[in-house]
Amino acid sequence: MSELDERRRKLKQDFTEARGYWSPIWDDLLRLDPDFFAAYLDFSAAPWRHGSLPPKIKELMYIAVDASTTHLYEPGLRIHIRNALQHGATKEEIMEVYQLTSVLGIHTMTMGVPALLDEVAKAGKPFEEMPLTARQQQLKREFTANRGYWSPLWDGLLRLAPDYFAAYVELSSVPWKHGKLEPKVKEFVYIAIDAATTHLYEPGIRIHVANALNHGATPGEILEVLELVSSIGVHTVTVGVPVLVEELARFEAEQKANRR
Repeated sequence: MSELDERRRKLKQDFTEARGYWSPIWDDLLRLDPDFFAAYLDFSAAPWRHGSLPPKIKELMYIAVDASTTHLYEPGLRIHIRNALQHGATKEEIMEVYQLTSVLGIHTMTMGVPALLDEVAKAGKPFEEMPLTARQQQLKREFTANRGYWSPLWDGLLRLAPDYFAAYVELSSVPWKHGKLEPKVKEFVYIAIDAATTHLYEPGIRIHVANALNHGATPGEILEVLELVSSIGVHTVTVGVPVLVEELARFEAEQKANRR
């Protein structure tokens, strides 16, 4: 075995020990660029070597980010579902992660409604804030009871579209009413999808960090969630390298055919 082959073998072993799995998705990268692979191994393994969250929870964070509408990375989703199951996750827990993650689209409203109200005011037709109706007050109480918090981000939506807000209360409350994950882990999911580089929704990060702390999370645990999520940049490589390998093979075949 050559020195290079031995290094690749050792890197594969180190990755498997640090991350708990191996996937063929890494084979071409390890073959083409072992230096980059080694650097990525050290980067991605930091929360596994030094973190305190259980492996199952780590894998649930990857599932949340890969299943998020801002990422939708199916190869990683399949890998981390398998890993989570091996670490003891149930189908109900994974479904709960999906439910928590699926509400990401509401940020259209939490960003869009304040912008709408601002522009309406600039146009000289400011929205007149009437006292909340009895139904709106009840919806606010229900949301707070179900989700454990209230934020001013919801005020405009509650006033402008109480029927829509009621439907969102019902949708977003399902995993809180019927789920099995502890509250701080639910908040970790929200932190993960809001902090992902494909979303970077700071208002939500702040809300859910505060909520997680209120539910007993430590700063170290929250930092670990951020460390786990920060590694999704490597999907540039896990998507790009197979394409590069395929196109290189096609190019070389065309070059060979042209020389005949």
